[in-house]
Amino acid sequence: MIHTYSGETIHFDIKYKNRSSIAIYIDSYGNIEVHAPKGISDEAVLKLIEDKWDLIQQKTKEKKDRLLGPQKKVYDPGESFLYLGRNYPIEIHQGDNISQDHAVFKDEALHLYVKQPEDEKLQQALKRFYYQQCKALVEKSISVYQSNFKTKPRSIRISDSKTTWGTCDSRLQLTFNWKLAMAPPRVIDYVVVHEMCHMVHLNHDRSFWRLVGKLMPDYKEHEKWLEQSSWKMTV
Repeated sequence: MIHTYSGETIHFDIKYKNRSSIAIYIDSYGNIEVHAPKGISDEAVLKLIEDKWDLIQQKTKEKKDRLLGPQKKVYDPGESFLYLGRNYPIEIHQGDNISQDHAVFKDEALHLYVKQPEDEKLQQALKRFYYQQCKALVEKSISVYQSNFKTKPRSIRISDSKTTWGTCDSRLQLTFNWKLAMAPPRVIDYVVVHEMCHMVHLNHDRSFWRLVGKLMPDYKEHEKWLEQSSWKMTV
C-alpha cells in the first residue's frame, strides 16, 4: 500500500491477523509492515500511520542509514557530531594566536579552535576532545560505582580500539574506547560497570551477568543503544 501525508509518501505492507490492535514493524532494511486485526477499516490503519508519521519516518531513515555504514564527515560549519548521545553542530575558529588546536563544548555546540582549518587538523582537534572527555567521564563513573567492589582498577586507559568498547585484563587494568564520549551518560556507565564486573568475574558466565544486572538492571537497553548506534559514532 502507498500513502501520502504532509507531502511525503511511504510504502508499506499490511497483513490482517487474529489480533486486537494495530502494530507497525520496521525491518533492518527500512521496510514497513503493518499487522492489523481482521475486519478493521483502511481508514483506521491510515489514521494510525498518520499519528505515528514522524516516528515512522525517523525510524525508517535510521534503518536505511545504518545499512550504509559510517559516512565520511565533512568539517564544514553546521556539520553535527555526537556528544553524550546528542548531535551538536561544530563551529570553527581560526587564528594564528591559537597555541594548540583544540575543541570545547559550549552553548550547545562543539567549538573547534585551529591555526589552519584543514579537515585533518579539525578532525584531530575533535578526536583529542573526545579522548579527554572519555577519560574524565569514565573516571567519574568508576568513582560512583567503586563502593560496590572490594578491588580497584590498577590503571585506566583510553584506546582507539576498532572492536571493543572496553576491556579488563587479569592485572585489573581497564581500557575504554574514546568513542564512548559520544554515547549517552548511562551507556557510558554501563560499559564501566561491565568492565568493573570483570574485576570479579573475568569471563561472561552467569555470575558475571547477575552482578551486572544487580548494579544496572536496565543494562540491556544500553547494550541495544550501542548495537544500534555505533555506526554513527565517527569523526
